[in-house]
Amino acid sequence: MAKIRQNLVLHGTVANKGIAFGKLSFVKRADIGHEKKEIKNTKAECARFEKARLHAITQLGALYDASLEKLGEQNAVVFQIHQMMLEDPDYVSSIKDVITKEHSNAEYAVTVVAQKFEKQFLEMDNDYMRGRAADIVDISRRINEILMMHDGILNNKGISYNHEGSVVLAADDLVPSETVQLDQKAVAGIVTSKGSNRSHTAIFARTMGIPTIVCVGDSLTEDLEGHFVIVDGNSGRIYVDPDNETIERFSEIKKTDDVQNSHLEEFRGKPTLTRSGNKINLFANSGSLADLELIKASDAEGIGLFRSEYIFMQASDYPTEEEQYEIYKKVLETMGDKKVIIRTLDIGADKTAEYFMLKQEQNPAMGLRAVRLCLANRALFKTQLRALYRASAFGNLSIMIPMITSVDEVIETKQIIREIKRELDEQELQYKDDVEFGIMIETPAAAIISDELAQHVDFFSIGTNDLTQFTLAVDRQNADLENYLNPYHHAVVKLIENTIINGHLAGIWVGICGELASDEKFLGKLIQLGVDEMSVVPSSVLSLRAKIATLG
Repeated sequence: MAKIRQNLVLHGTVANKGIAFGKLSFVKRADIGHEKKEIKNTKAECARFEKARLHAITQLGALYDASLEKLGEQNAVVFQIHQMMLEDPDYVSSIKDVITKEHSNAEYAVTVVAQKFEKQFLEMDNDYMRGRAADIVDISRRINEILMMHDGILNNKGISYNHEGSVVLAADDLVPSETVQLDQKAVAGIVTSKGSNRSHTAIFARTMGIPTIVCVGDSLTEDLEGHFVIVDGNSGRIYVDPDNETIERFSEIKKTDDVQNSHLEEFRGKPTLTRSGNKINLFANSGSLADLELIKASDAEGIGLFRSEYIFMQASDYPTEEEQYEIYKKVLETMGDKKVIIRTLDIGADKTAEYFMLKQEQNPAMGLRAVRLCLANRALFKTQLRALYRASAFGNLSIMIPMITSVDEVIETKQIIREIKRELDEQELQYKDDVEFGIMIETPAAAIISDELAQHVDFFSIGTNDLTQFTLAVDRQNADLENYLNPYHHAVVKLIENTIINGHLAGIWVGICGELASDEKFLGKLIQLGVDEMSVVPSSVLSLRAKIATLG
């Protein structure tokens, strides 16, 4: 074991909070060879690939079944998603094209295509989509393992690691099928040089309660194998060979965390009430089906923001009405009687998909996005709204429209909804007629005319991230302007207050999402202003419920 400078500190991105102690143990994977070999009979090689692909689909079905108890249905569903990825025409045809055109072996073709798709995902601006890179790696590695096992080259597949006592597992990245098979008694923490805090692996780690830090970079080197480390999942630091003082300090922090977590469990299953007994609806944000089990585990009272754009961003073409309907239906059925607020498509700005072929804009955050894009593409909008209304029969759905700036936009959207209801009636398709209809207050224009807008909707949800950047004329994607992006600015607070007052005067409820919703420093002000609902990241639910109980 190489000698390391005591108190070496590595830095990464927190994927799951908590403190972990253990010896660093690097993942050891079976050697998957993928050098290029010349193949004369490409037809037979395509058939060899096809046989391995079908075998992989069968394996994933078994892995889904085995994961249900450990992860819950909504996390285990990733293995069903992997099955669908293995059916994706672009992925399959790309591999067969490499085999045919380059006369190459299947292992090489799978690796080349996997690297191409992985690169595309990693270069996307959105954290969620970058997290999908690990899924491509996972399914491709699975196929190559099967190809080599069929040839008798590979006998032991999967990963191994030294696990004498508690270990902190280290890797370039972990894929979902590796994470789900970890021994939770042996693995105290996880650190990776790459990865994403929105990946399925990160979600699994949160569900399994394993402190995890990703994106450590090149400083996570294999010469650290066997060294004792402390994983600080609160700050994103890894302490290598810490001194006694550091060990004692983090031991105390862990004890305090354990006590606090035990205290938070007292609030599980209870309503969210202020000190004076006022009820707050404490909901969670969601971006995909994969988040649902985490939301249920968090004890959120509903979903306050389901970002439907991620359905579009994961697709290679416009999702059909039926495809969207099945997803919305699944979300609603999973949440039962709990309210689910689904935001209609908010493509544009920092979120897009190639097949939309959006024009380059000098300022896309203020361009053709969200409701503007939907009203300009009524067929696209109608498809989504039809899917939503059809799914409404299976749960407690509310629909929310983003980036509203005028009453006309609301009236036009409601006219489309009336058309959809007439069509569904004519087709004798079931839906709920009393679906709540709300809008997001994300622009100063909407906040200023919130008294007028309130006459046409059932609720407001204040999107504080966009409201702050538009009010202060600060691009929140520009790191150089970070000091100017002040969510506590008096102008922002006044607009929030104005919106809540006008909503209540009209008899509608007002919620809040965005970073301010889970900001404990601002929580007292929100309670004072009279906010009715908050939508936050799932991991914040119990701590905010406990904090709210001490306020108001």
